[in-house]
Amino acid sequence: MKHLRLKAAALAAALALLCAGCGAPASSAPASSGGASSAPASPAPSSAPAQETGTLGEYRAMWVSYLEWESFDFSSEAAFAADADEMMQNCADMGLNVVIAQVRPFADALYPSELFPWSHLCTGAQGQDPGFDPLAILVESAHSHGLELEAWLNPYRVRLNATRPAGELAADNPAVLHPEWVKEVDGGLYLDPSLPAVRQLITDGVLEILRNYDVDGIHFDDYFYPTTDPSFDEAEYAASSSGLSLEEWRRENVNQLMRQVYAAVKAEKPAVRFGVSPQGNMDNNYNSQYSDVSLWMAEGGYVDYVLPQLYWGYGYTTGSGSTRYAFENISAEWAALERAPSVALYFGLGAYRIGDGDGGNYAEAQSGWQTGHTLADMVEDGRALGADGYVLYRYDFLYKNGAWADLAAQEVENLKTANAQ
Repeated sequence: MKHLRLKAAALAAALALLCAGCGAPASSAPASSGGASSAPASPAPSSAPAQETGTLGEYRAMWVSYLEWESFDFSSEAAFAADADEMMQNCADMGLNVVIAQVRPFADALYPSELFPWSHLCTGAQGQDPGFDPLAILVESAHSHGLELEAWLNPYRVRLNATRPAGELAADNPAVLHPEWVKEVDGGLYLDPSLPAVRQLITDGVLEILRNYDVDGIHFDDYFYPTTDPSFDEAEYAASSSGLSLEEWRRENVNQLMRQVYAAVKAEKPAVRFGVSPQGNMDNNYNSQYSDVSLWMAEGGYVDYVLPQLYWGYGYTTGSGSTRYAFENISAEWAALERAPSVALYFGLGAYRIGDGDGGNYAEAQSGWQTGHTLADMVEDGRALGADGYVLYRYDFLYKNGAWADLAAQEVENLKTANAQ
């Protein structure tokens, strides 16, 4: 598909789409798409200093997930440092300035913690000390290459399924120490967002990182409530006597966490960013995960940045024929949302789509991701829309892409060119 350059007319059309599309049912969209929904009133957050951006300029970042750690060498400090150095060098060479490293994926840690056990990713067994501090190495390596390092945390998830994390949970995992804090959903385990003790644990975990490491940001991903099933927390909801609907109550539980963590970050280290990466589908965020992202964007006191995952190609079309989530449309829709002066907007771009495509119901669903410059085009269009930067998901699909190595290399070269402008 020929690349679409987004002009002012496209933005105006997106504004009209946004107004007309509010409240569209989540079932009409793919699992990670966008669209604002009206939200109940929420208590005004306390004032906090705006983020200090320093000389970073455009935010150009790479996500490095726990899946990347599965191929890192944890056998020794030197081996891990060598892998980290190679990764940071590649990111710096591309012209990026931030690495977002997942260091707490399953209520466990890639650093020594008094609150969470060692991650199974380090040794194969959760709770086992690898003999060195991976996060310290990542921070040092990033900074030595002129990059900033954000600590990526999954706030609620303890177990994704029977195999992740591998093996048994460690005896000092919070879910083992406090089983009353945990809910099970489809074989996964999650901390209960309604509990003040859980919010305090998450906040304390953020402060532990800030006090022990020179990180430049704290990053939450898009996993909030894991289900819409009323039975998930019916006892807690009944006991709350809040007067809110179940949906409003759940959203306020998440809002409380975001306000609490933001305030803690700003009190401890005002220059550190706190941001979130929600799904690109605002309907899903609001109605399925109970994360009121439009509120967080519009008001100060929740986040320093919002980073929606816009993982669809140009012209993307759903099975029902909707093009709302085509990159040129959904990016403009997010850019048109009300945004407080202290809140930045970055676009998450799907490097994992390279070669394979996005599965949409349109002719270019695969070929549109085989141009070698799709990601660079998206970067340019994000700039035209006024986005403050972008993040690539994820490192291995650009630098260890065995299936589409040539295409990935072309994407890297074109991103370098885009970043040099």
